[in-house]
Amino acid sequence: MTALAAVRTSARSTFVSLENANYRRYVSGQGVSLIGTWMQTVAQSWLVLQLTDSGTALGLVVALQTLPVLLLGPYGGVVADRVDKRRLMIGLQSMMGVLALVLGVLTITGRVTLWQVFVLALLLGLNNCFENPARQSFILEMVGPDRLRNAVSLNSVMVNVARAVGPAVAGLVIAAGGTGICFLVNAVSFGAVVLSLATLDTSALRPSPPAVRAPGQLREGLRYVASTRELGVPLVMMAVVGCLAYEFQIVLPVVARQTFSGGAGAYGLMTAAMGVGAVLGGLYVAARGRTGIAAMVHSAVAFGIALTAAALAPSLPVELVALAVVGGVSVGFLSKGNSTLQLTAAPSMRGRVMALWAVAFLGSTPIGGPVAGLVSDHLGGRGGLALGAAACLLAAAMGALVQRRPSAAPVQPA
Repeated sequence: MTALAAVRTSARSTFVSLENANYRRYVSGQGVSLIGTWMQTVAQSWLVLQLTDSGTALGLVVALQTLPVLLLGPYGGVVADRVDKRRLMIGLQSMMGVLALVLGVLTITGRVTLWQVFVLALLLGLNNCFENPARQSFILEMVGPDRLRNAVSLNSVMVNVARAVGPAVAGLVIAAGGTGICFLVNAVSFGAVVLSLATLDTSALRPSPPAVRAPGQLREGLRYVASTRELGVPLVMMAVVGCLAYEFQIVLPVVARQTFSGGAGAYGLMTAAMGVGAVLGGLYVAARGRTGIAAMVHSAVAFGIALTAAALAPSLPVELVALAVVGGVSVGFLSKGNSTLQLTAAPSMRGRVMALWAVAFLGSTPIGGPVAGLVSDHLGGRGGLALGAAACLLAAAMGALVQRRPSAAPVQPA
């Protein structure tokens, strides 16, 4: 095989999911929306710091945004297993656009207060309870099991391309016109994903059979996960890592503002550096990534080492390089965990399993967010990064230990 042929073969395997017309359309709309979402993420964090100058307050806002996922996320999975996921996503994405519009109007008119940010963050969290499991499990219905890992990895690449672009644009917009413009741009961007979902070729979708409404479905899902090691161990690892390592919305603004005496531009550069690294890491995983507990353990170790390097970086340029590595290994951990769960879970349980994934990833933030905020307030941003590194290494040790034990037969879903 010639070098050119090898490159072509590698490129085709990396982007094979894009051969699916529905997935291409979905990715296009979602990509536009995610740029707006990352713009809002940066703008909201900066707005809270402008209002309070407190890492703890920033942690509370993020906690309120994710608390509903912790409390109601499993029920959101039950709903996702019962209904048409595409229609559910159209309604929920539209509501997210409305919430962004309200925050933008309040900010531009100078009427925004901290309690309003709290309320809107809580409402967004309620929306995410039901949107997350539907969105995660809908990917399989578009591409099928053979291309799921590739599609999940490319989805992560798309998220992180937006992470690279969105914060950089947000930094420029905030400097030129203020945070309110970012919220309005995000509100408009939701129209792209709603349009893409509304125009999919439904005849080419492979929807999972809807679960019949019955009592005890939530308990059934929890028992199923608890009895299946290939589901339970990745979820526990994600809960530990998600609780303390993925609190970048809280830790990085403090690193930018206090550790390196920078402004919104420095914060945007840090988030963009993570996004660039995550794009490269996601493309690698899309072509060569593996699934399973062992792969997650290796990724957690790499994540912990990268966060340690970021915590020790002596200057902003070195920090940007370290954060690019953090972005690359973090997307590998997420992609491997997500694919492992979806490929292992029974079709009738997939919504509930992915709801628990959202609980582990996002729902742990109400616990970890305030902790990361307090640590960052008292030990600085470096302390917040070191806390995440310790969580990754702990999760890796737990996964390696449990993997060595013999597993029991899983409970079969009804």
